[in-house]
Amino acid sequence: MSDLSNITAATTIDSRGSACPGPLLEAKKGIGKVKVSEVLEVYSNDEGTRIDLKAWANKVGHEYMGYVEADGYDKHFITRNK
Repeated sequence: MSDLSNITAATTIDSRGSACPGPLLEAKKGIGKVKVSEVLEVYSNDEGTRIDLKAWANKVGHEYMGYVEADGYDKHFITRNK
């Protein structure tokens, strides 16, 4: 996995405090706000988001780049591919 700590996201969505499927729904809305090849960053403290975002991105053709653990939450990175 590449070093995600140096990624600059085009848009960041803060869904901390939102339980599944909230972060996934926010990511679905947010991906439309970034251009193709740009990165969407999603903050979430729901562990299910780790699985949900990866599965969704793969299903719809975006690239789930992974996540970085922050102070009590994760920063997820998704590249819009279409």
